Amino acid sequence: MLTRALLFLALTCVSTAQEFAPTPAPPSNPAPAAGSTPPVPAAAVRPEFVYSSVHVNAPYIAITFDDGPHATLTPKLLDLLKERNIKATFFVIGKNAAEYPDILRRIAAEGHEIANHSWSHPDLAKLPQDTVRAEISRTQDAITNTIARPVTLMRPPYGALQTNQKQWVHDTYGYRIILWDVDPLDWRRPGASVVSERILKGAKPGSIILAHDIHPGTIEAMPATLDQLIARGFQFVTVSELIKLEVAPTPAPGKPARSGGPAAPAGSSAPAKAAPTPMPFDAVLRAEPQLSPDQAAKLAKPAAPAPSPTPAKKKP
Repeated sequence: MLTRALLFLALTCVSTAQEFAPTPAPPSNPAPAAGSTPPVPAAAVRPEFVYSSVHVNAPYIAITFDDGPHATLTPKLLDLLKERNIKATFFVIGKNAAEYPDILRRIAAEGHEIANHSWSHPDLAKLPQDTVRAEISRTQDAITNTIARPVTLMRPPYGALQTNQKQWVHDTYGYRIILWDVDPLDWRRPGASVVSERILKGAKPGSIILAHDIHPGTIEAMPATLDQLIARGFQFVTVSELIKLEVAPTPAPGKPARSGGPAAPAGSSAPAKAAPTPMPFDAVLRAEPQLSPDQAAKLAKPAAPAPSPTPAKKKP
């Protein structure tokens, strides 16, 4: 009887000790499983809202025009585009948009995209935060008050924004930051033939072409340039439409996909993968850029303080 009582007491003590023992904490940085690919640091990947070109699987390109509207040159350009049924993207200067609202309305009415290029074309990377906010907000107001459409894209003058400023612009206004991969340097006024030659040499599927609708030589270059691009099979879309046509690039054999999948074993080939089907061209043309609920909420509340820019090297 005494033996049974002692045995019962011992089992009870063991059970109680296990119940109240602390649970071991999981390791803070567990080692990746064998065969897996460690995550890529965020700094190594292009921010998803910054574009200089777009990976597409068809010959789509976007031609863009900066610094207008111009009183006489922009209407001439619009005539050329209309004759060829080409849609472009205009990154307008706010004070010019305010001065020529009828031209801005015509740009929108003819199906082109209008985007923010600041109020007065300064180097935003060198300005204090309040000035950056004013340059962007005044231009946005000038556009939306004239055409009653949301603005979803911005191109900083000279392409100059600090990394933290790009993030702030995206978080505050919901903008994508648009740069370029074809630059004919038309602002130097090298002549129409040179502008045309440089654009034709650089254009490829997914290109974002930079030009300016405030220089006579650029407008003079457009008929031959546009006609030759069409003859080569390129189809023109706005920048927002081009982004909607983006497809993921196919990884090289033996290399991991960007999503972090495992590499193919040595000596084997990666399994064949069907290419994603882009949105039909006519459906893309019908799509109107709209603000998401998150973007609308951000625009409805006061903007968060912009980060102070860090010193930047002098640009040419």
